[in-house]
This record gives sequence, C-alpha cells and structure tokens, in this order.
Amino acid sequence: MYTFDYQRPATLAAAAQMAGSGARLLAGGQTLLASMKLRLSSPETLADLGAIRELAGIRRDGNHIVIGAMTRHADVASSKDVQDAIPALADLAAHIGDRQVRAMGTMGGSVANNDPSACYPSAVLGLGATVVTTRREIAADDFFLGMFSTALEDGEVITAIRFPIARRAAYMKFKQPASRFALIGVFVAQTDDGVRVAVTGGGNGVFRHQGLEAALQQSFTPEAAAGVPIDAAELSSDLHGSAAYRANLISVQTQRAVARALGH
Repeated sequence: MYTFDYQRPATLAAAAQMAGSGARLLAGGQTLLASMKLRLSSPETLADLGAIRELAGIRRDGNHIVIGAMTRHADVASSKDVQDAIPALADLAAHIGDRQVRAMGTMGGSVANNDPSACYPSAVLGLGATVVTTRREIAADDFFLGMFSTALEDGEVITAIRFPIARRAAYMKFKQPASRFALIGVFVAQTDDGVRVAVTGGGNGVFRHQGLEAALQQSFTPEAAAGVPIDAAELSSDLHGSAAYRANLISVQTQRAVARALGH
C-alpha cells in the first residue's frame, strides 16, 4: 500500500465537503481497498464514512423499507423488517460474497460502485427503488448509467435507498464460484404498477428486460418467461461464459425467480 491521507468525518456535511474536494469515499472498502492494493486506484485522500451514524439503519416507512447507505449486507440479511416486507432482498443480501464480505460491505457502497455483476443494483432496479442522496432523490431507472457509472455528481453522497414493498419478488443468482459475483442474476418483482425484471452480470451493467416484463405482465408464470427469446447480441462473453450461455441463464434464472416468487 502507498501513502495516503485517511480521514474519518463525523458528520454527513463534512463527508460531502471532503468528497467535493476530491476525497474518495470509503464505505465498506470491499472494492476500493483491493483496487488500491493493485494500484488500479490511487486516491490521495480517503474519507471513511463509518463514523456517521445517521447513514446506517433500517426502518419501515409506510409501504417502503428505507435502508441507510452504510448498512452492512449482514444487517440487511438478518433484519426482520426486511425479511417480513421484502424477503427477496434479505435473501439476496445473505448470499453476497462470504461472511467477511457481508460483515464489512455496505449497500450504499455497492450501489455507488455499480459493478456490472453486483447483486444490489438488480434489487434497486428490479424493485424500482429510489436512491436518496445529500442533494436529491434519484429513481432507479435514472441512476445506473453503465459499467461503474451512475448519476451521482461530484460531492454527492448516497444517504439511503427507499424500496417499495412488492406484491411478490425473488432473486436468483448463478454465481461465479471464485468471486461469488453473479455470472447472471435476475431480480423479478410484481408490483401494483406491473412487473419489473432486472438482470445483472450480463454485460455493461444492470438492465431491465422489456420482453420478459411484457410476458410476465400478461401471465406471471415460469412458462411465460420460458417463451421469451433472449438476444445474446449485447451480452458479454468471457472465459466464464459465452454470450449465448448468459442468454440461456437469463431465461432459466427468470423462470426460477418467478417460481420462487409464487412459492413453488
């Protein structure tokens, strides 16, 4: 590791000021610290958000679950509020990485990083959540812009994510065994406004699949999902799996997610 300036702001205002001055925000550190060790990232200043108590916590607010940006994966997985209201989200959190990752990684850090194979972005997009920041509220459909890219501006800090409670939801992940990231992950949610299907691990970033959504809106069954052709043209291909393989996984995991959401 190289020499850098480590700061631990006690207030959200101080953290936002540091971020606006060029400091990199440290949430869980599961990606950033590894990148620094490999010299893929070399910030001069780190601002550790761990001392800002208002950024952590889970609460129910009407028909929503609000989760603070610094809430650990393990806390999301074990939260009775989340388990009762959105069990698919608790289940997703329970299968991120390993115990060490779940004990340190944070929801806000994962969403802000927007790794193209991360699990949380699919839940945010699949449930149509709202990302709350120090400046505004950003709808999920407007937040994710592509690989490691989001709508966050310089100095803008995620404070919480507000998840609407779906009628039914499920997440199915086919994991890459070494990293435990999603080779393909599919989050399916049926809400009063319709069906949303979010896919992670397939390419340049998390995305909604309109064909699957349309079919499941007509008939929320695994058979309806099975009848939707998945175009491999824009999916990624690497040593872990070809684009065609990922296309097949999207179909299979969607069918499994629908079955799970139906309690089958």
